[in-house]
Amino acid sequence: MPIRVQSDLPALEILERENVFVMDETRALHQDIRPLKIILLNLMPLKEDTELQLIRSLSNTPLQVDLSFLTTATHEASHTSASHINKFYERYENIKHNKYDGMIITGAPIELLEFEEVDYWPELTEIFEWTKTHVTSTLFLCWGAQAGLYYFYGIQKVLMDKKLFGIFENRVMNRKTPLVRGYDDVFMAPHSRYTTIRKEDIEADDRLTILAESEEAGVSLVIAEDGKRIFSMGHPEYDRITLDKEYKRDLAKGLDIDMPKNYYPGDDPNNRPVLSWRAHANTLYSNWLNYYVYQVTPYEL
Repeated sequence: MPIRVQSDLPALEILERENVFVMDETRALHQDIRPLKIILLNLMPLKEDTELQLIRSLSNTPLQVDLSFLTTATHEASHTSASHINKFYERYENIKHNKYDGMIITGAPIELLEFEEVDYWPELTEIFEWTKTHVTSTLFLCWGAQAGLYYFYGIQKVLMDKKLFGIFENRVMNRKTPLVRGYDDVFMAPHSRYTTIRKEDIEADDRLTILAESEEAGVSLVIAEDGKRIFSMGHPEYDRITLDKEYKRDLAKGLDIDMPKNYYPGDDPNNRPVLSWRAHANTLYSNWLNYYVYQVTPYEL
């Protein structure tokens, strides 16, 4: 898929080396195609890493995507330069009158806080409410998924005994649902979180359908209201070394952190991690764009 982004986005150089087709604004203007307008609310601290990961993830369909970035006005990013934020990101106040084909809301490393304790929670709930009328389909990731399930369906997250950290096997449910079309019976997915959602709480709401679950990681993929909202409890966008960076960062801080499961060959952190989830992650994003955005959204937004 040609991804349309600003021509000076730093991630472009890396993506071009990887042979990912990214189209800058100048070339896109010469094509008589209406691209899908996708907006990414990036709540992750390392925003440039997340931009790169998600552009990779969105690059595997023939659909053209016009990708823009959104940040919160009520929380100042401390791990990404202000110049990068100011140049490439919009605030909600400036885009709230727009309509979008799709939206992605990322996770954030704040799951130990109650939702109402998060400094940008009021702004986030305003954005959640706005998606009802201004976005065709929204994809929520990790903490973003837990926050969305809480806001829209009243489902509370639950603190686990220790951090769920690693690559976990998941089994597909409800195979006829287009979101998991093309999946194997079992697939791997990265998780990095301290909280979870109870399966019985999801099953108690007939607006929600579980599409995949894991014996170790619990419910991993949920769809709501014919794809208006999709919740992934893990991080399908993570690249090969994301968990490695997290693990070594926490060790350097002296934190009590277990080695990520099913990640390093021989459980040796000196070994290069095996990339075992990319194909199914690409399928997730491709199916979302095709079945729940492209085939549903009107030509004129």
